[in-house]
Amino acid sequence: MARRTLAAALALVAGAAAAVTVNAPAQATPPGEKDVTAVMFEWKFDSVARECTDRLGPAGYGYVQVSPPQEHLQGGQWWTSYQPVSYKIAGRLGDRASFKNMIDTCHAAGVKVVADSVINHMANGSGTGTGGTPFSKYDYPGLYSGSDMDDCRASISDYRDRGNVQNCELVQLPDLDTGEEWVRAKIAGYLDDLLSLGVDGLRIDAAKHMPAADLAAIKSRLTDPNAYWKQEAIHGAGEAVSPSEYLGTGDVQEFRYARDLKRIFQNEKISYLKNFGEAWGYMPSGKSAVFVDNHDTERGGDTLNYKDGANYTLASVFMLAWPYGSPDVHSGYEWTDKDAGPPGGGQVNACYTDGWKCQHAWREISSMVALRNTARGTAVTDWWDNGGNAIAFGRGNKAYVALNHESSPLSRTFQTSLPAGTYCDVQSATPVTVDGSGRFTATLGANTALALHTGAMTCGSGTTPPTTPPTTPPATAGAAFNATATTVMGQNIHVTGDRPELGNWSPAAAPKLDPAAYPVWKLTVNLPAGTVFAYKYVRKDAAGNVTWESGANRTATVPASGQLVLNDTFRP
Repeated sequence: MARRTLAAALALVAGAAAAVTVNAPAQATPPGEKDVTAVMFEWKFDSVARECTDRLGPAGYGYVQVSPPQEHLQGGQWWTSYQPVSYKIAGRLGDRASFKNMIDTCHAAGVKVVADSVINHMANGSGTGTGGTPFSKYDYPGLYSGSDMDDCRASISDYRDRGNVQNCELVQLPDLDTGEEWVRAKIAGYLDDLLSLGVDGLRIDAAKHMPAADLAAIKSRLTDPNAYWKQEAIHGAGEAVSPSEYLGTGDVQEFRYARDLKRIFQNEKISYLKNFGEAWGYMPSGKSAVFVDNHDTERGGDTLNYKDGANYTLASVFMLAWPYGSPDVHSGYEWTDKDAGPPGGGQVNACYTDGWKCQHAWREISSMVALRNTARGTAVTDWWDNGGNAIAFGRGNKAYVALNHESSPLSRTFQTSLPAGTYCDVQSATPVTVDGSGRFTATLGANTALALHTGAMTCGSGTTPPTTPPTTPPATAGAAFNATATTVMGQNIHVTGDRPELGNWSPAAAPKLDPAAYPVWKLTVNLPAGTVFAYKYVRKDAAGNVTWESGANRTATVPASGQLVLNDTFRP
Protein backbone atom coordinates (compact mmCIF):
# COMPACT_ATOMS: atom_id res chain seq x y z
CA MET A 1 0.00 0.00 0.00
CA ALA A 2 1.04 3.64 0.04
CA ARG A 3 3.72 5.01 2.31
CA ARG A 4 2.63 5.02 5.91
CA THR A 5 4.04 5.56 9.37
CA LEU A 6 6.17 2.80 10.81
CA ALA A 7 3.64 2.22 13.57
CA ALA A 8 0.92 1.58 11.04
CA ALA A 9 3.15 -0.53 8.81
CA LEU A 10 4.32 -2.72 11.67
CA ALA A 11 0.98 -3.95 12.94
CA LEU A 12 1.34 -6.31 15.86
CA VAL A 13 2.76 -9.65 14.83
CA ALA A 14 0.75 -12.73 15.64
CA GLY A 15 1.83 -14.81 18.62
CA ALA A 16 3.81 -17.99 18.73
CA ALA A 17 2.96 -20.74 16.32
CA ALA A 18 0.53 -23.45 17.25
CA ALA A 19 2.03 -26.77 18.24
CA VAL A 20 2.78 -29.14 15.39
CA THR A 21 0.01 -31.66 15.88
CA VAL A 22 -2.10 -31.84 12.73
CA ASN A 23 -1.71 -32.90 9.14
CA ALA A 24 -0.60 -30.85 6.14
CA PRO A 25 -2.74 -27.84 5.13
CA ALA A 26 -5.61 -28.07 2.69
CA GLN A 27 -4.82 -27.64 -0.97
CA ALA A 28 -4.92 -24.17 -2.43
CA THR A 29 -7.38 -23.51 -5.23
CA PRO A 30 -5.93 -20.38 -6.80
CA PRO A 31 -6.97 -18.93 -10.15
CA GLY A 32 -5.67 -20.95 -13.06
CA GLU A 33 -3.31 -23.91 -13.24
CA LYS A 34 -0.24 -21.76 -12.56
CA ASP A 35 -0.64 -19.80 -9.36
CA VAL A 36 2.75 -18.11 -8.86
CA THR A 37 2.87 -14.36 -9.44
CA ALA A 38 6.06 -12.42 -10.13
CA VAL A 39 5.56 -8.99 -8.60
CA MET A 40 7.67 -6.64 -10.73
CA PHE A 41 7.81 -3.72 -8.35
CA GLU A 42 8.29 -0.39 -10.16
CA TRP A 43 9.40 -2.00 -13.43
CA LYS A 44 8.55 -0.06 -16.57
CA PHE A 45 5.94 -1.83 -18.68
CA ASP A 46 8.35 -2.25 -21.60
CA SER A 47 10.81 -4.00 -19.26
CA VAL A 48 8.05 -6.25 -17.91
CA ALA A 49 7.05 -7.21 -21.46
CA ARG A 50 10.59 -8.34 -22.26
CA GLU A 51 10.82 -10.26 -18.99
CA CYS A 52 7.56 -12.10 -19.69
CA THR A 53 9.07 -13.40 -22.93
CA ASP A 54 12.58 -14.06 -21.67
CA ARG A 55 12.01 -15.53 -18.21
CA LEU A 56 8.54 -15.47 -16.71
CA GLY A 57 6.82 -17.53 -19.38
CA PRO A 58 9.61 -20.11 -19.75
CA ALA A 59 9.92 -20.51 -15.96
CA GLY A 60 6.19 -21.21 -15.61
CA TYR A 61 4.99 -18.11 -13.78
CA GLY A 62 1.23 -17.84 -14.12
CA TYR A 63 0.96 -14.13 -13.42
CA VAL A 64 2.95 -10.94 -13.40
CA GLN A 65 1.86 -8.09 -11.14
CA VAL A 66 2.74 -4.56 -12.22
CA SER A 67 2.86 -1.39 -10.15
CA PRO A 68 -0.03 1.11 -10.36
CA PRO A 69 -0.43 2.37 -13.94
CA GLN A 70 -2.57 5.44 -13.27
CA GLU A 71 -1.40 9.07 -13.37
CA HIS A 72 0.14 9.98 -10.04
CA LEU A 73 1.98 12.54 -7.99
CA GLN A 74 5.30 13.60 -9.50
CA GLY A 75 8.48 12.74 -7.61
CA GLY A 76 11.32 10.26 -7.51
CA GLN A 77 10.10 8.30 -4.49
CA TRP A 78 8.46 4.92 -5.04
CA TRP A 79 5.37 5.85 -3.06
CA THR A 80 4.38 8.56 -5.51
CA SER A 81 3.01 5.70 -7.65
CA TYR A 82 0.46 5.12 -4.88
CA GLN A 83 -0.90 8.67 -4.94
CA PRO A 84 -3.37 8.93 -7.87
CA VAL A 85 -4.03 12.23 -9.61
CA SER A 86 -6.35 10.80 -12.28
CA TYR A 87 -7.31 7.43 -13.71
CA LYS A 88 -5.47 8.00 -16.99
CA ILE A 89 -2.78 5.43 -17.68
CA ALA A 90 0.02 7.93 -17.57
CA GLY A 91 2.44 7.10 -14.79
CA ARG A 92 6.24 7.01 -14.84
CA LEU A 93 6.23 3.34 -15.82
CA GLY A 94 4.65 3.87 -19.22
CA ASP A 95 1.75 5.23 -21.22
CA ARG A 96 -1.40 3.49 -22.38
CA ALA A 97 0.26 2.07 -25.48
CA SER A 98 3.16 0.53 -23.56
CA PHE A 99 0.75 -0.84 -20.96
CA LYS A 100 -1.35 -2.50 -23.64
CA ASN A 101 1.73 -3.84 -25.43
CA MET A 102 2.98 -5.31 -22.17
CA ILE A 103 -0.32 -7.11 -21.59
CA ASP A 104 -0.37 -8.53 -25.11
CA THR A 105 3.27 -9.60 -24.93
CA CYS A 106 2.84 -11.30 -21.56
CA HIS A 107 -0.27 -13.09 -22.77
CA ALA A 108 1.68 -14.36 -25.77
CA ALA A 109 4.23 -15.77 -23.32
CA GLY A 110 1.48 -17.51 -21.33
CA VAL A 111 1.58 -15.05 -18.43
CA LYS A 112 -1.52 -13.31 -17.08
CA VAL A 113 -1.37 -9.73 -15.80
CA VAL A 114 -2.45 -8.31 -12.43
CA ALA A 115 -2.53 -4.52 -12.01
CA ASP A 116 -1.93 -2.96 -8.60
CA SER A 117 -5.00 -0.73 -8.16
CA VAL A 118 -5.11 2.28 -5.85
CA ILE A 119 -8.76 3.18 -5.21
CA ASN A 120 -8.89 4.10 -1.51
CA HIS A 121 -7.44 7.58 -1.79
CA MET A 122 -6.03 10.31 -4.01
CA ALA A 123 -2.77 12.28 -4.01
CA ASN A 124 -1.75 14.65 -1.26
CA GLY A 125 -0.37 18.11 -1.99
CA SER A 126 -0.90 20.04 -5.20
CA GLY A 127 0.71 20.53 -8.58
CA THR A 128 0.64 18.66 -11.86
CA GLY A 129 0.48 14.89 -12.18
CA THR A 130 2.72 12.67 -14.30
CA GLY A 131 0.19 12.91 -17.14
CA GLY A 132 -0.11 16.70 -17.06
CA THR A 133 -3.27 16.96 -14.94
CA PRO A 134 -3.36 19.88 -12.46
CA PHE A 135 -4.69 19.07 -8.99
CA SER A 136 -4.79 20.08 -5.37
CA LYS A 137 -5.73 18.15 -2.27
CA TYR A 138 -9.47 17.36 -2.41
CA ASP A 139 -9.76 18.74 -5.96
CA TYR A 140 -9.08 16.53 -8.98
CA PRO A 141 -10.76 18.30 -11.91
CA GLY A 142 -13.26 16.21 -13.84
CA LEU A 143 -12.98 13.38 -11.34
CA TYR A 144 -13.41 14.21 -7.65
CA SER A 145 -13.91 17.18 -5.37
CA GLY A 146 -14.01 17.60 -1.63
CA SER A 147 -17.60 16.36 -1.44
CA ASP A 148 -16.43 12.96 -2.71
CA MET A 149 -14.11 12.49 0.27
CA ASP A 150 -14.93 11.09 3.68
CA ASP A 151 -15.71 13.71 6.29
CA CYS A 152 -12.77 12.85 8.55
CA ARG A 153 -9.84 15.03 7.48
CA ALA A 154 -7.41 13.76 10.13
CA SER A 155 -4.88 10.96 9.82
CA ILE A 156 -5.77 7.50 11.08
CA SER A 157 -4.79 7.29 14.72
CA ASP A 158 -6.57 4.28 16.23
CA TYR A 159 -6.65 0.90 14.49
CA ARG A 160 -9.02 -0.38 17.17
CA ASP A 161 -11.71 2.00 15.84
CA ARG A 162 -13.32 0.82 12.60
CA GLY A 163 -14.59 4.29 11.66
CA ASN A 164 -11.17 5.80 12.22
CA VAL A 165 -9.51 3.18 10.01
CA GLN A 166 -12.02 3.40 7.17
CA ASN A 167 -13.06 7.06 7.17
CA CYS A 168 -9.93 8.96 8.15
CA GLU A 169 -6.83 9.63 6.08
CA LEU A 170 -4.06 7.11 5.59
CA VAL A 171 -0.94 9.22 6.22
CA GLN A 172 -2.83 12.38 5.17
CA LEU A 173 -3.96 10.96 1.81
CA PRO A 174 -7.45 12.24 0.86
CA ASP A 175 -9.81 9.37 1.63
CA LEU A 176 -12.46 8.64 -0.99
CA ASP A 177 -16.00 8.05 0.24
CA THR A 178 -16.49 4.66 -1.39
CA GLY A 179 -20.05 4.56 -0.08
CA GLU A 180 -21.06 7.23 -2.62
CA GLU A 181 -22.51 6.16 -5.95
CA TRP A 182 -20.43 8.70 -7.91
CA VAL A 183 -17.22 7.45 -6.36
CA ARG A 184 -18.14 3.82 -6.90
CA ALA A 185 -18.98 4.52 -10.54
CA LYS A 186 -15.69 6.31 -11.19
CA ILE A 187 -13.65 3.57 -9.53
CA ALA A 188 -15.52 0.85 -11.40
CA GLY A 189 -14.98 2.76 -14.63
CA TYR A 190 -11.23 2.84 -14.04
CA LEU A 191 -11.04 -0.86 -13.18
CA ASP A 192 -13.18 -1.70 -16.21
CA ASP A 193 -10.77 0.28 -18.35
CA LEU A 194 -7.90 -1.88 -17.11
CA LEU A 195 -9.89 -5.04 -17.77
CA SER A 196 -10.80 -3.83 -21.27
CA LEU A 197 -7.11 -3.63 -22.09
CA GLY A 198 -6.68 -7.27 -21.14
CA VAL A 199 -5.74 -7.12 -17.46
CA ASP A 200 -6.59 -10.48 -15.87
CA GLY A 201 -6.69 -9.49 -12.22
CA LEU A 202 -6.56 -6.58 -9.80
CA ARG A 203 -4.65 -6.15 -6.57
CA ILE A 204 -6.73 -3.86 -4.39
CA ASP A 205 -4.36 -1.64 -2.44
CA ALA A 206 -5.28 -0.58 1.11
CA ALA A 207 -8.46 -2.71 1.08
CA LYS A 208 -8.69 -2.63 4.87
CA HIS A 209 -9.34 1.11 4.68
CA MET A 210 -12.56 0.58 2.70
CA PRO A 211 -15.61 -1.28 4.03
CA ALA A 212 -15.93 -4.75 2.55
CA ALA A 213 -19.47 -3.92 1.46
CA ASP A 214 -18.20 -0.94 -0.54
CA LEU A 215 -15.69 -3.10 -2.39
CA ALA A 216 -18.36 -5.70 -3.10
CA ALA A 217 -20.59 -2.96 -4.53
CA ILE A 218 -17.77 -1.65 -6.73
CA LYS A 219 -16.89 -5.11 -7.98
CA SER A 220 -20.53 -5.83 -8.82
CA ARG A 221 -20.48 -2.86 -11.22
CA LEU A 222 -17.65 -4.32 -13.34
CA THR A 223 -18.39 -5.71 -16.77
CA ASP A 224 -16.73 -8.86 -15.40
CA PRO A 225 -17.77 -9.04 -11.74
CA ASN A 226 -15.91 -12.35 -11.49
CA ALA A 227 -12.54 -10.74 -12.28
CA TYR A 228 -9.77 -11.96 -10.00
CA TRP A 229 -9.23 -9.73 -6.96
CA LYS A 230 -6.32 -9.93 -4.52
CA GLN A 231 -6.89 -7.59 -1.59
CA GLU A 232 -4.33 -6.02 0.70
CA ALA A 233 -5.74 -6.27 4.21
CA ILE A 234 -2.99 -6.32 6.81
CA HIS A 235 -3.65 -8.38 9.92
CA GLY A 236 -3.14 -6.61 13.21
CA ALA A 237 -3.81 -8.20 16.60
CA GLY A 238 -6.61 -6.40 18.40
CA GLU A 239 -7.58 -4.31 15.39
CA ALA A 240 -11.20 -3.50 14.54
CA VAL A 241 -10.99 -4.62 10.89
CA SER A 242 -10.22 -8.26 10.16
CA PRO A 243 -8.77 -9.40 6.80
CA SER A 244 -11.26 -12.27 6.73
CA GLU A 245 -14.07 -9.74 6.17
CA TYR A 246 -12.88 -9.44 2.57
CA LEU A 247 -12.95 -13.13 1.66
CA GLY A 248 -16.35 -12.74 0.07
CA THR A 249 -14.94 -10.45 -2.62
CA GLY A 250 -11.79 -12.34 -3.57
CA ASP A 251 -8.44 -13.51 -2.31
CA VAL A 252 -6.83 -11.71 0.63
CA GLN A 253 -3.12 -11.32 1.34
CA GLU A 254 -2.15 -13.27 4.47
CA PHE A 255 0.46 -11.09 6.13
CA ARG A 256 0.91 -13.40 9.13
CA TYR A 257 2.43 -16.00 6.78
CA ALA A 258 5.37 -13.75 5.87
CA ARG A 259 5.87 -12.49 9.43
CA ASP A 260 5.99 -16.01 10.80
CA LEU A 261 8.44 -17.13 8.13
CA LYS A 262 10.79 -14.37 9.24
CA ARG A 263 10.54 -15.41 12.88
CA ILE A 264 11.02 -19.10 12.11
CA PHE A 265 13.97 -18.71 9.73
CA GLN A 266 15.74 -16.10 11.84
CA ASN A 267 15.13 -17.19 15.42
CA GLU A 268 13.36 -20.53 15.71
CA LYS A 269 13.39 -23.97 14.04
CA ILE A 270 12.13 -24.68 10.56
CA SER A 271 10.92 -28.06 11.79
CA TYR A 272 8.02 -26.06 13.27
CA LEU A 273 6.72 -25.61 9.71
CA LYS A 274 5.33 -29.15 9.59
CA ASN A 275 1.70 -27.93 9.63
CA PHE A 276 2.22 -24.39 8.37
CA GLY A 277 -0.98 -22.79 7.17
CA GLU A 278 -4.56 -22.97 8.36
CA ALA A 279 -3.53 -24.82 11.51
CA TRP A 280 -1.74 -21.63 12.53
CA GLY A 281 -4.96 -19.67 12.39
CA TYR A 282 -4.47 -18.37 8.87
CA MET A 283 -7.26 -17.72 6.39
CA PRO A 284 -8.35 -20.59 4.09
CA SER A 285 -5.59 -21.70 1.75
CA GLY A 286 -7.68 -21.39 -1.38
CA LYS A 287 -8.44 -17.72 -0.67
CA SER A 288 -5.04 -16.57 0.58
CA ALA A 289 -2.25 -14.82 -1.27
CA VAL A 290 1.15 -15.33 0.38
CA PHE A 291 4.62 -13.90 0.07
CA VAL A 292 8.02 -13.80 1.74
CA ASP A 293 8.19 -10.03 1.32
CA ASN A 294 6.55 -7.18 -0.55
CA HIS A 295 7.54 -3.60 -1.23
CA ASP A 296 6.14 -2.37 2.09
CA THR A 297 7.27 -5.16 4.39
CA GLU A 298 10.82 -5.34 3.05
CA ARG A 299 11.23 -1.68 3.98
CA GLY A 300 9.27 -1.82 7.22
CA GLY A 301 11.26 -4.76 8.52
CA ASP A 302 8.36 -6.99 9.49
CA THR A 303 9.40 -9.65 6.98
CA LEU A 304 12.58 -10.97 5.46
CA ASN A 305 14.08 -9.22 2.45
CA TYR A 306 16.87 -9.67 -0.08
CA LYS A 307 19.42 -8.47 2.50
CA ASP A 308 18.78 -11.56 4.64
CA GLY A 309 20.79 -13.93 2.46
CA ALA A 310 20.08 -17.64 2.89
CA ASN A 311 17.14 -16.99 5.25
CA TYR A 312 15.38 -15.16 2.43
CA THR A 313 16.28 -17.65 -0.28
CA LEU A 314 15.33 -20.73 1.71
CA ALA A 315 12.06 -19.15 2.87
CA SER A 316 11.24 -18.52 -0.79
CA VAL A 317 12.05 -22.12 -1.71
CA PHE A 318 9.80 -23.34 1.08
CA MET A 319 6.93 -21.06 0.09
CA LEU A 320 6.97 -22.30 -3.49
CA ALA A 321 7.16 -25.95 -2.43
CA TRP A 322 4.48 -25.81 0.27
CA PRO A 323 0.79 -26.14 -0.71
CA TYR A 324 -0.73 -23.19 1.11
CA GLY A 325 -2.03 -20.09 -0.64
CA SER A 326 -1.03 -18.55 -3.97
CA PRO A 327 2.56 -17.27 -3.84
CA ASP A 328 3.82 -13.83 -4.82
CA VAL A 329 7.54 -13.55 -5.61
CA HIS A 330 8.66 -9.97 -5.02
CA SER A 331 11.18 -8.62 -7.53
CA GLY A 332 12.50 -5.16 -6.80
CA TYR A 333 15.72 -3.22 -6.43
CA GLU A 334 18.43 -2.46 -3.89
CA TRP A 335 17.71 0.29 -1.40
CA THR A 336 19.23 1.98 1.61
CA ASP A 337 16.90 4.98 1.54
CA LYS A 338 13.49 3.42 2.14
CA ASP A 339 11.82 6.15 0.05
CA ALA A 340 14.09 5.76 -2.96
CA GLY A 341 12.35 5.22 -6.27
CA PRO A 342 13.34 2.72 -8.95
CA PRO A 343 16.73 2.97 -10.69
CA GLY A 344 16.46 4.63 -14.07
CA GLY A 345 12.83 5.51 -13.43
CA GLY A 346 11.94 1.82 -13.69
CA GLN A 347 13.90 0.99 -16.83
CA VAL A 348 15.53 -2.43 -16.40
CA ASN A 349 18.28 -2.78 -18.97
CA ALA A 350 19.44 -6.11 -17.56
CA CYS A 351 18.95 -8.07 -14.37
CA TYR A 352 21.62 -7.67 -11.69
CA THR A 353 22.67 -4.27 -13.02
CA ASP A 354 21.86 -0.76 -11.80
CA GLY A 355 20.64 -2.18 -8.50
CA TRP A 356 17.88 -4.41 -9.91
CA LYS A 357 17.76 -7.56 -7.78
CA CYS A 358 15.51 -9.72 -10.03
CA GLN A 359 14.60 -12.18 -7.28
CA HIS A 360 12.11 -13.81 -9.64
CA ALA A 361 15.04 -14.98 -11.76
CA TRP A 362 17.32 -16.36 -9.02
CA ARG A 363 17.87 -20.01 -9.84
CA GLU A 364 16.81 -21.14 -6.36
CA ILE A 365 13.50 -19.32 -6.77
CA SER A 366 12.71 -19.57 -10.48
CA SER A 367 13.39 -23.30 -10.57
CA MET A 368 10.75 -23.85 -7.89
CA VAL A 369 7.97 -22.38 -10.03
CA ALA A 370 7.96 -25.39 -12.36
CA LEU A 371 8.12 -27.71 -9.36
CA ARG A 372 5.04 -26.05 -7.89
CA ASN A 373 3.19 -26.34 -11.19
CA THR A 374 4.13 -30.01 -11.47
CA ALA A 375 3.07 -30.78 -7.89
CA ARG A 376 -0.24 -28.93 -8.09
CA GLY A 377 -3.07 -30.83 -6.42
CA THR A 378 -0.83 -33.17 -4.40
CA ALA A 379 -0.64 -33.29 -0.63
CA VAL A 380 2.43 -33.19 1.57
CA THR A 381 3.93 -36.65 2.08
CA ASP A 382 7.06 -38.22 3.56
CA TRP A 383 7.76 -35.40 6.03
CA TRP A 384 11.12 -35.64 7.79
CA ASP A 385 12.91 -33.27 10.13
CA ASN A 386 15.81 -33.44 12.54
CA GLY A 387 13.96 -31.56 15.24
CA GLY A 388 15.91 -28.47 14.33
CA ASN A 389 16.68 -26.67 11.10
CA ALA A 390 16.68 -29.45 8.53
CA ILE A 391 13.46 -30.62 6.89
CA ALA A 392 12.36 -32.61 3.87
CA PHE A 393 8.98 -33.43 2.40
CA GLY A 394 7.34 -34.72 -0.75
CA ARG A 395 4.38 -33.62 -2.80
CA GLY A 396 2.82 -37.00 -3.48
CA ASN A 397 4.62 -38.81 -6.28
CA LYS A 398 5.38 -35.57 -8.13
CA ALA A 399 8.08 -33.75 -6.16
CA TYR A 400 10.42 -33.83 -3.18
CA VAL A 401 12.23 -30.98 -1.44
CA ALA A 402 14.85 -30.84 1.31
CA LEU A 403 16.10 -27.73 3.13
CA ASN A 404 19.23 -27.63 5.26
CA HIS A 405 19.17 -24.48 7.38
CA GLU A 406 21.82 -25.83 9.70
CA SER A 407 25.34 -24.40 9.87
CA SER A 408 26.94 -27.65 8.70
CA PRO A 409 26.34 -30.09 5.82
CA LEU A 410 23.54 -32.64 5.99
CA SER A 411 24.11 -36.17 4.63
CA ARG A 412 21.39 -38.77 4.74
CA THR A 413 19.21 -41.16 2.79
CA PHE A 414 15.82 -39.62 2.05
CA GLN A 415 12.59 -41.58 1.64
CA THR A 416 10.27 -40.27 -1.08
CA SER A 417 7.18 -41.38 -2.99
CA LEU A 418 8.82 -40.55 -6.33
CA PRO A 419 8.99 -43.15 -9.09
CA ALA A 420 12.41 -44.66 -9.64
CA GLY A 421 14.65 -42.76 -12.02
CA THR A 422 17.28 -40.10 -12.42
CA TYR A 423 16.11 -36.60 -11.58
CA CYS A 424 17.66 -33.16 -11.87
CA ASP A 425 18.08 -31.33 -8.58
CA VAL A 426 16.81 -28.02 -9.94
CA GLN A 427 18.52 -26.13 -7.13
CA SER A 428 22.01 -27.15 -8.20
CA ALA A 429 21.50 -28.67 -11.69
CA THR A 430 23.02 -31.97 -10.56
CA PRO A 431 21.57 -35.45 -11.17
CA VAL A 432 20.01 -37.45 -8.34
CA THR A 433 19.08 -41.14 -8.66
CA VAL A 434 15.98 -42.40 -6.86
CA ASP A 435 15.87 -46.17 -6.39
CA GLY A 436 12.94 -48.55 -6.73
CA SER A 437 11.96 -47.96 -3.11
CA GLY A 438 11.83 -44.20 -3.55
CA ARG A 439 15.11 -43.57 -1.74
CA PHE A 440 18.10 -41.45 -2.61
CA THR A 441 21.20 -40.38 -0.73
CA ALA A 442 22.50 -36.84 -0.88
CA THR A 443 24.57 -34.26 0.95
CA LEU A 444 23.23 -30.75 1.29
CA GLY A 445 25.61 -27.95 2.14
CA ALA A 446 24.81 -25.57 4.96
CA ASN A 447 21.93 -23.24 4.07
CA THR A 448 21.12 -24.97 0.79
CA ALA A 449 18.16 -26.85 -0.62
CA LEU A 450 17.51 -29.79 -2.93
CA ALA A 451 14.44 -30.05 -5.13
CA LEU A 452 13.30 -32.87 -7.42
CA HIS A 453 10.19 -33.16 -9.54
CA THR A 454 8.89 -35.34 -12.33
CA GLY A 455 9.02 -32.46 -14.79
CA ALA A 456 12.83 -32.31 -14.58
CA MET A 457 14.27 -35.77 -15.12
CA THR A 458 17.62 -34.74 -16.60
CA CYS A 459 19.98 -31.81 -16.24
CA GLY A 460 20.27 -30.40 -19.74
CA SER A 461 20.76 -33.58 -21.74
CA GLY A 462 18.73 -36.58 -22.83
CA THR A 463 15.19 -36.59 -24.10
CA THR A 464 13.50 -34.97 -21.09
CA PRO A 465 15.03 -31.53 -20.50
CA PRO A 466 14.48 -29.78 -17.17
CA THR A 467 11.53 -27.43 -17.06
CA THR A 468 13.78 -24.48 -16.28
CA PRO A 469 17.23 -23.94 -17.81
CA PRO A 470 20.05 -25.39 -15.67
CA THR A 471 21.66 -22.01 -15.23
CA THR A 472 21.95 -19.40 -12.59
CA PRO A 473 20.04 -16.39 -13.93
CA PRO A 474 20.25 -14.61 -16.17
CA ALA A 475 20.13 -17.46 -18.68
CA THR A 476 22.39 -15.85 -21.25
CA ALA A 477 25.64 -16.85 -22.94
CA GLY A 478 28.49 -16.97 -20.49
CA ALA A 479 29.51 -18.33 -17.11
CA ALA A 480 27.36 -18.32 -13.99
CA PHE A 481 29.67 -18.28 -10.97
CA ASN A 482 28.22 -19.72 -7.74
CA ALA A 483 30.91 -19.51 -5.06
CA THR A 484 30.24 -20.71 -1.54
CA ALA A 485 32.32 -18.51 0.75
CA THR A 486 32.03 -17.16 4.28
CA THR A 487 32.95 -13.55 4.98
CA VAL A 488 32.90 -11.02 7.79
CA MET A 489 31.40 -7.55 7.68
CA GLY A 490 33.06 -5.44 4.99
CA GLN A 491 34.38 -8.37 2.97
CA ASN A 492 33.22 -9.31 -0.51
CA ILE A 493 33.96 -12.11 -2.96
CA HIS A 494 35.24 -11.27 -6.44
CA VAL A 495 36.27 -13.40 -9.40
CA THR A 496 39.18 -12.69 -11.72
CA GLY A 497 40.83 -14.51 -14.56
CA ASP A 498 42.52 -14.33 -17.94
CA ARG A 499 39.70 -12.50 -19.71
CA PRO A 500 38.89 -8.76 -19.86
CA GLU A 501 35.44 -9.57 -18.52
CA LEU A 502 37.17 -11.00 -15.42
CA GLY A 503 39.62 -8.16 -14.94
CA ASN A 504 42.66 -9.80 -16.62
CA TRP A 505 43.92 -11.16 -13.28
CA SER A 506 43.77 -7.72 -11.66
CA PRO A 507 41.99 -7.83 -8.27
CA ALA A 508 41.20 -4.14 -8.63
CA ALA A 509 39.22 -4.85 -11.79
CA ALA A 510 37.71 -8.16 -10.64
CA PRO A 511 33.89 -8.09 -10.72
CA LYS A 512 32.11 -8.57 -7.39
CA LEU A 513 29.72 -11.45 -6.84
CA ASP A 514 26.25 -10.87 -5.36
CA PRO A 515 25.79 -12.09 -1.75
CA ALA A 516 21.97 -12.18 -1.89
CA ALA A 517 21.99 -15.98 -1.46
CA TYR A 518 24.82 -15.95 1.14
CA PRO A 519 26.90 -18.00 1.75
CA VAL A 520 26.63 -18.56 -2.00
CA TRP A 521 27.97 -15.56 -3.95
CA LYS A 522 26.74 -15.23 -7.52
CA LEU A 523 27.61 -13.52 -10.76
CA THR A 524 26.85 -14.22 -14.41
CA VAL A 525 29.45 -12.94 -16.89
CA ASN A 526 28.78 -12.81 -20.61
CA LEU A 527 31.37 -14.84 -22.53
CA PRO A 528 31.18 -16.17 -26.09
CA ALA A 529 30.28 -19.83 -26.59
CA GLY A 530 33.41 -21.97 -26.82
CA THR A 531 35.54 -19.63 -24.67
CA VAL A 532 38.24 -21.42 -22.67
CA PHE A 533 39.29 -19.42 -19.62
CA ALA A 534 41.12 -19.60 -16.30
CA TYR A 535 39.82 -17.97 -13.13
CA LYS A 536 40.15 -17.72 -9.38
CA TYR A 537 38.19 -16.18 -6.51
CA VAL A 538 39.51 -13.43 -4.25
CA ARG A 539 38.26 -11.99 -0.98
CA LYS A 540 38.49 -8.22 -0.64
CA ASP A 541 37.77 -6.00 2.35
CA ALA A 542 36.74 -2.36 2.61
CA ALA A 543 40.37 -1.29 2.96
CA GLY A 544 41.26 -2.93 -0.33
CA ASN A 545 43.14 -5.87 1.17
CA VAL A 546 43.03 -8.90 -1.12
CA THR A 547 43.15 -12.59 -0.18
CA TRP A 548 43.46 -15.04 -3.07
CA GLU A 549 41.94 -18.49 -2.68
CA SER A 550 44.54 -21.26 -2.47
CA GLY A 551 45.37 -23.88 -5.08
CA ALA A 552 45.87 -23.83 -8.82
CA ASN A 553 43.97 -21.66 -11.24
CA ARG A 554 40.54 -23.00 -12.07
CA THR A 555 39.71 -23.60 -15.75
CA ALA A 556 36.43 -23.89 -17.62
CA THR A 557 34.97 -23.83 -21.12
CA VAL A 558 31.74 -22.16 -22.16
CA PRO A 559 29.80 -24.86 -24.04
CA ALA A 560 28.31 -24.51 -27.49
CA SER A 561 24.93 -23.90 -25.84
CA GLY A 562 26.48 -20.74 -24.41
CA GLN A 563 25.54 -21.59 -20.84
CA LEU A 564 27.92 -22.72 -18.11
CA VAL A 565 27.23 -23.08 -14.37
CA LEU A 566 30.18 -23.18 -11.99
CA ASN A 567 29.35 -24.35 -8.45
CA ASP A 568 32.55 -23.74 -6.51
CA THR A 569 33.71 -23.40 -2.91
CA PHE A 570 36.28 -20.77 -1.95
CA ARG A 571 39.52 -22.58 -1.11
CA PRO A 572 41.08 -21.20 2.10
